[in-house]
Amino acid sequence: MIEETRPISGRRGAPFRSLAIGLLWLIASAEVGWGAVSIVGAVNINTASAEELQLLPGIGPVRAQAILAERKKRTRFNRIEDLADVKGVGESMLDTLRPHVVLVGPTTARQEGRRGSKASSGGGG
Repeated sequence: MIEETRPISGRRGAPFRSLAIGLLWLIASAEVGWGAVSIVGAVNINTASAEELQLLPGIGPVRAQAILAERKKRTRFNRIEDLADVKGVGESMLDTLRPHVVLVGPTTARQEGRRGSKASSGGGG
């Protein structure tokens, strides 16, 4: 008697793939605060604190510290394009940051659209 064998189809792993894709989406959503978050105002990269730098899209604690280290090394950024010398900031990220950063003046940035954040709640302080 010959037993019929079938190749393992992709269907067997489908639930795991769906779970993995769902988890990746969840992680990515958490990274941007679960919704449309926009920045209003600008961040002065020559005077901003780590917390202020983190208002910028794609800038978390590690990149903020890298920006501060680069700023300390060179004393100040003379061009926005100087951010490309920061580890983790490539051309694509630079294009994302460009509309939100300035070299002079105060940091006026705040985030809007994130549920439960102080910036979007309208509370003073």
